[in-house]
Amino acid sequence: QVQLVESGGGLVQPGGSLRLSCAASGIAFRSATMGWYRQAPGNQRELVAVITSGGNMNYGDSVKGRFTISRDNAKNTVYLQMNSLKPEDTGVYSCKVDWIGRVAWGQGTLVTVSS
Repeated sequence: QVQLVESGGGLVQPGGSLRLSCAASGIAFRSATMGWYRQAPGNQRELVAVITSGGNMNYGDSVKGRFTISRDNAKNTVYLQMNSLKPEDTGVYSCKVDWIGRVAWGQGTLVTVSS
């Protein structure tokens, strides 16, 4: 059974940083594409960042230059380093795995950027 567990969310002031983690189990992690998505209240879920098994990365336009996605295949974990956070970055951040046609989502972790 595929399981994703996110952690690292919380309250941070504008301009601050957070690092999110997503630990995966039940998959061959090193061959999976991993992604982070977010959903703000009243908005649709949007892509934040994705990293393929080969290490290719893609980012949503609103986070380019501020967020960095990375993966540790030894720990079956994908990370999202978020710097220069803005109030509009507030939302529930969810981890997604795409592995041999199987897609699964984590439960999400709340990030609130506010002074």
